[in-house]
Amino acid sequence: MTIRRSLTGVTAAALAASLIGGGAWALQNAPQQPPAAQTPPTAPTPAPAPVQPRPAPTPRPAPTGPGAQPIVPQSSTTTTSAPPAASTAPAQPAPAAKPAATEPEKPAEPLKRARSSVAILQALDKVTTETMRFEAPVGQPIRYKTLVFTVRACETTAPDEDAPDSIAYVTVDTQPKALPGRVAPPGRQIFKGWMYANSPGLNPLEHPVYDAWLIACKTSAPVAPAASR
Repeated sequence: MTIRRSLTGVTAAALAASLIGGGAWALQNAPQQPPAAQTPPTAPTPAPAPVQPRPAPTPRPAPTGPGAQPIVPQSSTTTTSAPPAASTAPAQPAPAAKPAATEPEKPAEPLKRARSSVAILQALDKVTTETMRFEAPVGQPIRYKTLVFTVRACETTAPDEDAPDSIAYVTVDTQPKALPGRVAPPGRQIFKGWMYANSPGLNPLEHPVYDAWLIACKTSAPVAPAASR
């Protein structure tokens, strides 16, 4: 029993030695691989420094003298000019709008004058200094001695006129009376025109013996002439 155990131990030791020798020979005859290159450690990337905003340039005051030109502030940073845009056709101007047609304002119509049916006249005999005031209806002849007065129109100025007045259009004919047994001489016209009550000297009757002028216009019926001495 003891002999068998020792043989078995010797056999196991020889087998282990042969295995160790074979393994060493295999390692010596195996091709050697070059060592892998080692990558150096990467340095940490430094963080970018914060950009401080540049202060805006202070605008300089514009010159005020004659011939002064405005100063354009120049930017400190260089800007890249954009490429020119493609040329386009010039825009056609829009047609001007025609003003709306407006009717011209009509001027206010002047007020009409008030017309009267009777004119009040006054006559003077320069030889006898006799005066007479009488009423002459429009269109009816009135005799004063050798004169015949015919009023064609008598009117009063409108309220919108500057100077209020009474105006009459009168014709005066000289007509001597016929003597007994004789034919009356033909008459003739010695005055025709407008008489003004407030301006008797503007268009007066010119006669060597008689004088006459307008007093006023009225609408009442005429009264019989009365002589005043």
